[in-house]
Amino acid sequence: MSKNTENSNESKALPRVSPATDILEREDGFYVFMDLPGVKREDLNIDINENELTVTGRALQGASEAESFLEVQFGPGEYVRAVSLSDRVDRERIKANLKDGVLTVHLPRLEKLAPRRIPVQTA
Repeated sequence: MSKNTENSNESKALPRVSPATDILEREDGFYVFMDLPGVKREDLNIDINENELTVTGRALQGASEAESFLEVQFGPGEYVRAVSLSDRVDRERIKANLKDGVLTVHLPRLEKLAPRRIPVQTA
């Protein structure tokens, strides 16, 4: 069996895990922190569909042929987590950062619209 075939079979059989997640509300918006050990930026997707933010990531690290794990608590796997978005989130200004295995997503609040008067036109 070729290595490419082995890798594609291995990735299909990855266990799905919901990552440990903290959600914090601050004055400037909401912050979502997710533990994604072993996930590289290129293996991470963040999608918005209506009022749901979905994070999926693949951790593909494993033991080499010369090594074997004695215990595995995180290893190759697929992380999947969906978070409901408030109507108060400005979807155009969402930012994400992946550093040291922790994903931080900033969900900024919508700017409050100032009250305004609507002019009435005559026909």
